[in-house]
Amino acid sequence: MVTCLSVMEYQHSRLIDPSEYMSDGLEGLCDGIPLREHNDPIREDIGSIRAQEDWSRLVQPLHHYKGGMAARFNLMSIAVPECLPERLEIICYANEFAFLHDDITDNVEQKQGDIENDAMLEALREGAQNGAIQFKGSGKNQIQMQMLQEMMTIDRERAMTTTRAWAKFVQLAAGRQNDATFANLEEYIPYRMLDIGEMFWFGIVTFGMAIAIPEEEMETCEQLMRPAWIILGLQNDLFSWEKEYTSATRQGLSNVANAIWVLMKEHSIDVDNAKELCRGIVKENVTKYQHIVQVNKDNACLSRDLRRYMKAMQYSLSGNAVWSLTCPRYHAKATFNRYQLAMMEKGIANALKPCGEINGIMIGGVSGKVDSIFPVSNVSDSRRELEDPSQQNGCGTE
Repeated sequence: MVTCLSVMEYQHSRLIDPSEYMSDGLEGLCDGIPLREHNDPIREDIGSIRAQEDWSRLVQPLHHYKGGMAARFNLMSIAVPECLPERLEIICYANEFAFLHDDITDNVEQKQGDIENDAMLEALREGAQNGAIQFKGSGKNQIQMQMLQEMMTIDRERAMTTTRAWAKFVQLAAGRQNDATFANLEEYIPYRMLDIGEMFWFGIVTFGMAIAIPEEEMETCEQLMRPAWIILGLQNDLFSWEKEYTSATRQGLSNVANAIWVLMKEHSIDVDNAKELCRGIVKENVTKYQHIVQVNKDNACLSRDLRRYMKAMQYSLSGNAVWSLTCPRYHAKATFNRYQLAMMEKGIANALKPCGEINGIMIGGVSGKVDSIFPVSNVSDSRRELEDPSQQNGCGTE
């Protein structure tokens, strides 16, 4: 007798009721897709703040920086809710490092951005080839070296896959065409699919969830996932429009690498109409991707891990949309919660002090031994009480 395993077994997250988050502004962006949150989102706070601390110490001081954290819902905790607990901190560290690097390439001339990307690419290629990165003197190089070491210690095979995927992303995208002009959305979409971090996110999700997609399925994976990458790219363009337009204006650029700008020029419409058109395209692709996931959930011709990845990406779509709606990165008036502010002010080492054991799992670089300026066991639950959404209708329910 053959036992049929469920494509997705929910062990590390909880379903979020739509009453727990604000939905005004989500229309069309993740219709029918539920939201889940990792059971221990403080691990993301720790990983993100640790990356910020390392960047400030090794690269340059940070001022008014805003990355993947938010007062109620951190990005990774709702975009990769079934991440294995012992892997959440390091993938959040990696994602925060990517945000920090992205902020550099977004705010310098194209030539300097390419120099930054080339240096990062060299280290990633070395890691993908040798399984290690040699220290070459720069702070960013040291961070990459440390990050790969941590990932390799957890899961060498998937760490290598992630490093190769990240290298491909930096080689082909990572803002390398920020100065490109696109005549229409059809031209823009392939660029955006790459630049949203298709390969980087593939590496993050597969490492975080211990997914291994066979090489012979990669082409099929790319085809099936296309609507998901369109959704993520256009979601990001909708929410980051003001930030990117302001950056382009400050640099004196006549072009913005954003779907809103492309649609404005293609159809001779204003910003509001371009946003509405963009939202409609997202909605079409949400419907398309949900259908793809549904018809393939029991497809024995596909590996279970590919089907797990397809299902997991649904939560990346709803998670990215909900996070983008209120995150400080895209909203100037948004702030962080008191736990995050305390950790950023006092530093991880002071905020989390060796004392008690939490499941014997490394947290904040201290193996299984943490205490806090506040009760750690209560933090995850307390964070959930920090928002009082006024809207009741969310992305969907399971």
